[in-house]
Order: sequence, then structure tokens, then C-alpha cells
Amino acid sequence: MQGRPALEVADIFRAHGSAWRDAQRGHLSLAQLKVMSAITQCRTAALGGHVLRCQGCGQDEVSYNSCRNRHCPKCQSSAAQRWLDARQADLLPVEYYHVVFTLPAPIAALAHQNKSALYGLLFDIAAETLLRIAADPRHLGAHIGATLVLHTWGSALTHHPHVHGIVPGGGLAPDGSHWIACRPGFFLPVRVLSRLFRRRFLEELQRLHDGGKLRFFGEHAALADAAAFTAWLAPLRQCEWVVYAKRPFAGPQAVLAYLSRYTHRVAISNSRLLAMDERGVTFRWKDYRAKGKTRHKAMTLSPQEFMRRFLLHVLPGGFHRIRHYGLLANSHRRHNLVLARELLHATPPPPCGCADDASAAPAPTFVCAHCGHAMVVLQVFLRDHSIRAPPTS
Repeated sequence: MQGRPALEVADIFRAHGSAWRDAQRGHLSLAQLKVMSAITQCRTAALGGHVLRCQGCGQDEVSYNSCRNRHCPKCQSSAAQRWLDARQADLLPVEYYHVVFTLPAPIAALAHQNKSALYGLLFDIAAETLLRIAADPRHLGAHIGATLVLHTWGSALTHHPHVHGIVPGGGLAPDGSHWIACRPGFFLPVRVLSRLFRRRFLEELQRLHDGGKLRFFGEHAALADAAAFTAWLAPLRQCEWVVYAKRPFAGPQAVLAYLSRYTHRVAISNSRLLAMDERGVTFRWKDYRAKGKTRHKAMTLSPQEFMRRFLLHVLPGGFHRIRHYGLLANSHRRHNLVLARELLHATPPPPCGCADDASAAPAPTFVCAHCGHAMVVLQVFLRDHSIRAPPTS
């Protein structure tokens, strides 16, 4: 007896999205509406697809096209794999560190109304903080690189903007003559990072306000006034800003394993959904304030609240949520990595796309779920076209 089909975010949008969208008329952005439509249509006949036949067992199968929206839980695995394959060549034989920069709750609320400006500022100030402290001879005295990944959610789908930084444990000397490594197991002092991050972010936030580049709505409308905004910032200059540095990864391959879980993650994966019934939508979440097994809990929200929280994390169009800085900046990355490997006496990686066996056949695009053999395309049908029966053998 087959079990019940796994619940998906798309099922929630199909069941409740239309009525909720009508009730929210005028309160959803075009980007949010596009995400709802893409997730609802993903891997359905609405987007077209293929009729396939297995070359091993002869099984016929219909495969629908995916929406490829970056917020869709079903469309990230292939994109993540392509990105990781490209990053293989960037790894150096050094320790790698994981650093997290988090915005305080009051600024996170403001960031939701100014996503492009404040998410971009979060990236730039986090990168500036890392590069400036690392370049200081009192700490490392080296030019380092960093890959930063933006996440805007907490485990309960609340708005919680923060960036994860993956940083090699060392960098080039100012004159480029040698590689300067971090002390084993220690990257940079977290308190120093936190203080500079807080000061520089608030300076740039004030500059954005002075330039009229921030928008204020609802309970924040009064902050448009210069004096009110200055008074609002004052407590934020005194509170602690969370900058967290974890222990180094267990080798470069562990970095890739970590990145495969983080780079193309969306607000919630389908695997965390438990049920949708008369009580609402139930999903797993992790309470980081709790200890041990009590961290893992289940939360039930109304479908409307679940959709609202999910759509909080839709990014502005064209906004890049993975960015590279310093040695790893796109404009100079290839040259910097070649120099770093020379100084580390490391073997350069094989050219991208070269297999160990040049005669090896490329992996098939479609694989049979029953026997593992390659599947061939018998028919292609376009968007919104009806599906004909597969051709007979």
C-alpha cells in the first residue's frame, strides 16, 4: 500500500493561494505574485514537458518542465550542483571558516521595507569588515577573500536577514610575495568584527537616510523625519550586534558539502512540511534557544499566515544573493587563485569540465526511476498543450 503523497509548498498555494491573493489585492508585489504563479505551475502541464521511454525496461513516463524560479523549493538542486561544480576550481588547500553577520531586529524590520538598499548594504559592510580587519597588521595583515550568501529567514519563516561568509583561513601579503596563514583554529576576533560592523552599517544607514534613499511605511512612517531617525538609531549604537565565527571546516571538501546546503536554499523545503488540514499547515522548525532534542519542534500556522511568511523572503528582481569579495571577486579571482596556489605550492585543479576519462560518455539527462537506465525523449509538448498518448513500440 502506497503512502500519502508528500506535501509541497505548491499544494498550499494551489489550495489557498487564489482566495488569499484576492483578499490581499494591492498588498502583494509583482515579484511575489510571480513567485506564487511559478510555484503553482512548476512541473505541471501548464509549463510543458516531455514524454520519455526507458531504454532498459521500456517504461513510459511524462516529465513536466520546472519553473526555475529561485524561490521554488523544487528547482534548486540542479542550480546548486552547477554552481558547486564551478566552485570546485576555487578551493585552496587551507582551513576555511564560517562567519555569520546578523542584523538586529529593529533594522531587520526596516530592511523589509527597503530590501534592495539594506540587503545590499548588509553584503557590502560585512565584506568590508572582514577585509579591513584581516588587512590590519595587528590581526592578520593579509588581503583575504570571502564568499557571502544572504539568508532572510529564521527556521519559523520569520524575517531574519543575515549573511553567511565562507572565508579561506589566510590571504596574500600586501606585496603579494607570500601567503599569510591564520593561527590554527582561529580566524579573526569576533568582538572586533562586531564593533566595526555595527559602526560602519549605522554610518551608511544614516547616509542613505540623508540622501532620501529609504522608504518608511506603517509604524515606521515617523522615521522619515531626520530627528526621529537619529533618536531611533541611538540605542542601536549601544546594543550588541551578532557576529558569529564557527570552527574551521574539516577540509575543503567539507566546505563544498556545506555550500551545497546553503547557497541555493529557499525559505522552507518541502521536506519540512508535515501536514495541511483543518488546523492549518504544520511544519518542522528548530528553536535555537532550546537545548538538545527539544530544539526540534512542530509549528502550525493558518495557510494564509504560512503564505505570508513564505513570501516575506521574495528578493527584488535581479538581486544577487551570492557574492564574492576580495581575492575571490569575479574581476580578479582567476589571477589571485593562480598566485595563491603558487605561494602555497599547491597543484592547480584540472581544467573545468575535463573528465578523468576523456572517452567516458556524458551522464544521461533523464534516468529511469525503476531500473536506472537512460530514458529517451519520444515527444515534446509545449506550454498549455494537451498531452497525447505515447507512441506505440
